[in-house]
Amino acid sequence: MAEAVVELLERAARRDTPLEELRALRLAVQAVPTAALRARLSDDHLGALFALLSVNDREQVSACVSILERLLQALDPLYVIQNLREELQKGLFHPDDSVKILTISQVGRIVENSEAVAEILNSPELLRQIINCIGGEKIAVAKEAIKSLSRIAQTQEGLEALFVSSLLSDLKNVMATNDIVRYRVYELIVEISSVSAESLNYCANSGLISELIGELTGDDVLVRATCIEMVTSLAHTPHGRQYLAQQGVIDKISNIIVGAESDPFSGFYLPGFVKFFGNLAVIDSPQQICERYPVFVEKVFDMAESHDPTMIGVAVDTLGILGSNVEGKQVLQKTRSRFQNLLTKIGHQARNAPTELRLRCLDAISSLLYLPPEQQTEDLLRMTESWFTSLSSQPLELFRSISTQPFPDLHCGALRVFTAIANQPWAQKLMLDSPGFVEYIVDRSVEPDKASKDAKYELVKALVNSKTIAEVFGNQYYLRLRAYLHEGPYYVKAVSTTAVEGAE
Repeated sequence: MAEAVVELLERAARRDTPLEELRALRLAVQAVPTAALRARLSDDHLGALFALLSVNDREQVSACVSILERLLQALDPLYVIQNLREELQKGLFHPDDSVKILTISQVGRIVENSEAVAEILNSPELLRQIINCIGGEKIAVAKEAIKSLSRIAQTQEGLEALFVSSLLSDLKNVMATNDIVRYRVYELIVEISSVSAESLNYCANSGLISELIGELTGDDVLVRATCIEMVTSLAHTPHGRQYLAQQGVIDKISNIIVGAESDPFSGFYLPGFVKFFGNLAVIDSPQQICERYPVFVEKVFDMAESHDPTMIGVAVDTLGILGSNVEGKQVLQKTRSRFQNLLTKIGHQARNAPTELRLRCLDAISSLLYLPPEQQTEDLLRMTESWFTSLSSQPLELFRSISTQPFPDLHCGALRVFTAIANQPWAQKLMLDSPGFVEYIVDRSVEPDKASKDAKYELVKALVNSKTIAEVFGNQYYLRLRAYLHEGPYYVKAVSTTAVEGAE
């Protein structure tokens, strides 16, 4: 097979290759091991294939791109940049986006190689054109460019090449293309800044983070909505949060939430601002964030109590995030009756809202009610039990009715609520006292699809792994659950048939 590939490559090198032979070559190179390809390839072969990209024939270009993808992967990145620099350069100017993506992805490979990266950093024209590709019409080309530039910035030399040279001007020039391209550059800057404090310093010194923050706190409500997502990504790292706090950005976001009361357009950006604080609370400390920025908790409650499904959805998601750990649960518990009343509304939405909001409510309820075994103190168990009973007059029946509906997503969502409380003794007693509930758990026939079978299995696993289950459920039910767990999620009981003489 390797010999056939070489023969086809030799023909390609003579530049008279018909399309049928290129198709054959495309199939052949996929079948040859990488080592065999590497041993047989020459500069002439690759140069010829790159030359075939210059024709105005989409099928031929597509075939050549597929072949080159496979061949270049077989080559050492240092070899590619040293011997095919000119071809890569031309590829970045090619009118076909698949050629640009091929070229940029190769640059991404090269910069991950410690020996080859210096060659790229000494090729400013190549880097300049990759930066220009961020402004391309096709999002796939822009994303590949962002990925490669982000990899280049993984080293000190790469950071200096991008931010302490004329390339910074190219980056700023491409930003001026339009709003969409500007946000792509911000996305790149946030990605680079998230790597380390040093990376963040380079980005901050470039002035681009200040521009992003300026747009976040500016008057354009649509721009705010876009920028808050990027600032939230930056806040996922300790050095990013420290920077935002030092620059007063977190305080500014809090002040904008305060001012949202009088802004008729706040619906555009408020969800993103609230999500920002929700993420911050979980990453840092729910208590500290909620005490320092009380407007955040107040706004979440206001949104949850509103009649706007969009606002309710964001509030429910945020409550689920906030209550995902014990410290967050205790912050919510301090609001006492207000949160209990809110749980009643969430329980109502879980039953009656449109499907998407029902799913978000079920996920939030699961997050709020789950308690790891090592944190199950009497006080916290009493708290989760009181929260559960606040959801509905008959909460177990509420979720059981949702779990019997013919909608897999809702069915699994309700099972996840049961799984969240399965290791808590009060919930186990409720399950046992509910007629037919344990039979429902071990009944495999009610799970119509893989996702449902997996969700039921997780519930059984959570029950079996609980220290109190044998005592609460009794030996008979406990053994049935263990058998279910042992048999796995997809077990089907064999049905024996007896042959009768004379039967057809």
